[in-house]
Amino acid sequence: MKEEPVLGAFANAFRTPDLRKKLLFVLLIVTIFRLGSQVPTPGVHVANVQACISQLEEGGLYSLINLFSGGALLQLTIFALGIMPYITASIILQLLVVVIPRLEALKKEGQAGQAKITQYTRYLTLGLAVLQATGIVALARNKALLQGCERDLLHDDGTGTFLVMVVTMTAGTAVIMWLGELITDRGIGNGMSILIFTQVVATFPASLWSVQTSKGWVVFGIVMVIGLILVAGVIFIEQAQRRIPVQYARRMVGRKMFGGNSTYIPLKVNQAGIIPVIFASSLLYLPAMAVQFNPESTNPVLDFIGTYLVGGDHPLYMLSYFLLIIFFTYFYVSITFNPVEVADNMKKYGGFIPGIRAGKPTEDYLSYVLSRITFPGALYLGLISLVPLVAFAMIGANQNFPFGGTSILIMVGVALDTVKQIESQLQQRNYEGFLK
Repeated sequence: MKEEPVLGAFANAFRTPDLRKKLLFVLLIVTIFRLGSQVPTPGVHVANVQACISQLEEGGLYSLINLFSGGALLQLTIFALGIMPYITASIILQLLVVVIPRLEALKKEGQAGQAKITQYTRYLTLGLAVLQATGIVALARNKALLQGCERDLLHDDGTGTFLVMVVTMTAGTAVIMWLGELITDRGIGNGMSILIFTQVVATFPASLWSVQTSKGWVVFGIVMVIGLILVAGVIFIEQAQRRIPVQYARRMVGRKMFGGNSTYIPLKVNQAGIIPVIFASSLLYLPAMAVQFNPESTNPVLDFIGTYLVGGDHPLYMLSYFLLIIFFTYFYVSITFNPVEVADNMKKYGGFIPGIRAGKPTEDYLSYVLSRITFPGALYLGLISLVPLVAFAMIGANQNFPFGGTSILIMVGVALDTVKQIESQLQQRNYEGFLK
């Protein structure tokens, strides 16, 4: 059959009535989401906030949260918390599933158990949103949120304004969760992932233009070339996987014959995704936060942290960041992929890896392959995450280097996943060529 160009496949997607409705629905939700990211929280002095942002060089303490809010954090909007509380809650629940037997039992119950875990994630998200909103509003009251700015960020420092802002930001997080679930149920792709993608992409034009205005067209061109190379490399690694063949023996159940087919276990090079980067960043923000709240302290420990572990441009900070990413990659892969459980399930259903005996030998083989493939994946995450830090130090991009490791990993990962889902729905209608 004749292959269609990519744009032709997009046109086919919009010609299909149900697909067109889903895509337009996603665009509508994204538009509402971005509008909410521009509406200020009640009590915010908008003119002063905008004046401070125009002269601000973002510090490492807020860069990750501001990234996941699409810049809404520093503007103190109703969606200032962005998707970060939900991400944190999801990570915590994934870790607790491993250590709490009750949650592990719920996970094994299938769809009903997963619905219960999702409900727990929502409750935890709201709890974390209250804590984060309280901290952000408290920092805004003492002008610590926008460092170096002496203007009043709020019209009123009273308790009433404080409570209204906390409740508004928490409600904004609840609305974000609802919008994400609407996309998952009635649109295409994972709703939360698409909202994260939207927030990250929203900061790109301003970041690119700030590089051009501050460093000129030469540095801007270099940044664009580096960015394109990084995107191509990330796409290549994100698609890379080790496929372990699995053969199922034939077995008789009643009068029917089952099994006899072949499949494979896909082990991605980047099995952990973006989670280790978030873990490492969050852990390094804790000492930075301690220094932030004690700027005049003479404590030698805080002095050491302020000198070497704040700002992101010191070699010791980069080394610590790199090692933490490698550690959390191995840690997260170990709790999300259990070779013992996989080997037991294969043995239970009559599956085996050709040339490997079922049971303990299969478990040892999976552990060996997983450890070998996790190492390059951890190095890849560490090196990608160091790109913006090295860029800050070498070209002095004023903390606005747009092609940060976290940004690229999120954009490429979500884009690839969404495109695959659209392609699968097109293939059901005998369309082709979307990924050609």
